[in-house]
Formats: sequence, structure tokens, C-alpha cells
Amino acid sequence: MTYETAKSRFAEWGIDTEAALMRLAQVPISMHCWQGDDVAGFEQRSGSSGGGIQATGNHPGRARTPDELRADLEFAYAMIPGQHRLNLHAMYMDTNETPERDEIEYRHFVSWVDWARDQGLGLDFNPTFFAHAKADDNLTLSHPDPGIRDFWIEHGRRTRDIAAAMGTALGSPAINNIWVPDGMKDLPIDRQAPRARLEASLDAMLAEEQDPATMRDAVESKLFGIGVEAYTVGSHEFYLGYAIRKGTLLCLDMGHFHPTENIADKLSAVALSVGELLLHVSRPMRWDSDHVILLNDDILAMGQALISEDLLGRTHIGLDFFDATISRTAAWVIGTRNMQKALLRAMLLPLERLKEAEETLDFTARLILTEELKDLPYGAIWEEFCKRDDRPAGAQLIGELTRYQTGVAHRG
Repeated sequence: MTYETAKSRFAEWGIDTEAALMRLAQVPISMHCWQGDDVAGFEQRSGSSGGGIQATGNHPGRARTPDELRADLEFAYAMIPGQHRLNLHAMYMDTNETPERDEIEYRHFVSWVDWARDQGLGLDFNPTFFAHAKADDNLTLSHPDPGIRDFWIEHGRRTRDIAAAMGTALGSPAINNIWVPDGMKDLPIDRQAPRARLEASLDAMLAEEQDPATMRDAVESKLFGIGVEAYTVGSHEFYLGYAIRKGTLLCLDMGHFHPTENIADKLSAVALSVGELLLHVSRPMRWDSDHVILLNDDILAMGQALISEDLLGRTHIGLDFFDATISRTAAWVIGTRNMQKALLRAMLLPLERLKEAEETLDFTARLILTEELKDLPYGAIWEEFCKRDDRPAGAQLIGELTRYQTGVAHRG
């Protein structure tokens, strides 16, 4: 079906496809660097541990250096319509120095900033509280040892400074997202003491004010992970309360809740109390497994919630999955494009008509509408979006992904 024919079909429902395409082009998605190298990072120090982070598989082509990772990212962005961002972890410093994490500085990341400027990308940032000897107990900011807490507090302070410098250099505020792996494998006796220590550590880490025009803090909750199956210090309730009290962004990671929970439903609830939100879009399978996102009901519901509840302007969208069983660059491309497709489908809904049916309690009309709308030719509108930005779609995309993977497979 041609775009003009599809455009006419949507116009019959009162939907302006041109407006939807223009709106989607303005939505940046922050693509995560750690999909490209299986969350290994580029620190020169050795002896670190996983800290509850695990990528499975050994597909050929893993990026081994910052330059290889940047080349993979450039290819991925060239397959994705629109203008986006990169989400960078502190463990991805690009330097021949060997700073400890409480010693890192902006200069260790300047090459990333220069590259992002050349690519027209914004940067986001994350302190790395895992894969380190001082995280082997799966306790960092909540550790009972004040020396270990101080180490991680200083790490967090420095990442905030680095994120602010990135935001200043690129003219776009960097979201500095705080996630810690803290928890226990078996049942704790005292659940409050670690949370009190975590709160005090966060307060110390965030004490220095930063200009929101250059950097914004976010806090990210979790249900559980490897090694913390019985108790997670930074639970959803902990961070929801903290974000409300302290005025930080609240990060909702789709992989950090029970698979039967509807994360899209949480948006409208927390938005009543939190000013801005951060999303980490992922796909859990039975637990926090961070699969590449599909264009499934969960993602469609997330896109619809952002659009129908007018939350897009208050929500920063990032991705968070890592799969080493498939081409890593293809994972980026598929996942990011699926997030865009979900947003586009939501933008192509006759929301006023749907809301009117709901407000008048005409649930029959609402059901008829939602079911009939599923037959509209969304694919033709997406193909037009790709075409206008000179990005491949369909069989052409498959060919490009295969060609690139063949070229990098020799990396081992």
C-alpha cells in the first residue's frame, strides 16, 4: 500500500498522519551503550565481578574497544530514523589511565563527548555501582561499612559532575541515572537499616546542587536480581518516596517489576506526584532478563500511555536490554525502532473520539473502535517515516543488518 492511500484511510478516522510523522521525528530515544559489548566496559583495572549483571550468549562481533563500540553505534543510528541520544555508563571511560571509580573525571570521557557532538547526539550518564570488588557483597550505598559507602558516594558525586559537564558541552541536559544492586540473597532480619543508610548516602551524593539545564538526577528501583532474590534495598516504594521528597526523576525500568505487572499503568499514577519520569524500556521473560523489546502488547501499552495521557513531554525514554545470543547491532536497531513504532501507533489513534466514548460510559463504542483501528495500515506510515529520513525498512533493513554483522564477525 502506498503512503497516500494509507494517509486517506487514516483521514477517514480524522487522523492527520503528517502531524504524527512530524511529532515522532521530535522524540529522542536514549540508546544504551552496554548492549554493544555485553556490559563489559573499558576500565583498565581488573578483578571486578558481575554484581548481578549477566549477558548470556557469545555471538561473534562484540565490541572490544571504544572505537569499535562507536563504529557499531554509528551503524545502528544510521538504521534508525530520527535524532537520538546515547546512554553511557561510567565504566565505559575512554582513557589509558587507570583511575579508581572514586577518581574518575570528565577528561576520561571527552572522546565520547567529541564523538557525540560530531554525530549530533545528546548524552546521558550512569554511575556504575556493579562489577567492582567493592560491590561483591551486593551492597554499595547501603553497606554497613562506612568506608565502602564513602567510596561509592564519591563515585556518585563525580558522575554528577561529569554528566553536568557533558550537558554543558552538548547544550542538552544529561540524565544521570542512579541504580544500585544492593540487596540480599536470603531473608534479612532488619530491612530498615540498609534503607536508612541508602537514603543517607543518596542525600550526601546529591547534596551539591546542579543546574537542571545541564544535568538531572534520576533514581531507579528494582524488584530483585541475581544475588538479591530475597530483599532489594532500593525497591519501587523506596525510590518513589525518595523522588517525591527530593524532586528527582523517577526511573521505571520495565524489566524491574514482576512480569505480570503493567508498567504502562504506573505512568499515570506516579505522574501525579513526580514531575519528570525516566523510562528504561526492556522486556522481562519470567524475571529481570532484559530481552530485546518486541512490538508487543506491553510496548504498545507504554506508547499509548505516553501519548493518551500527555506524558511524552515529561518523560525521557531510554532503552535497557543486553542480549549476546544475537547480533548486538541488530538488537539496538530492532529495539529502538519498535519503541518508535509503538509511539507512532499511539499518535495515529483518534484519541478524542476514544476518550469521548469513555467519558460518556459508552464502553461498547470504545471496544468497537479499538478493535477496528487495529486493521489500519500502520506499516505504510512507518515505511514513509523511514523513507523521509533515508532509512531502510523491510527486506532492505534485513540486508543491511546482515551485511554489517558479517563485517564484524571476525572480532571473535
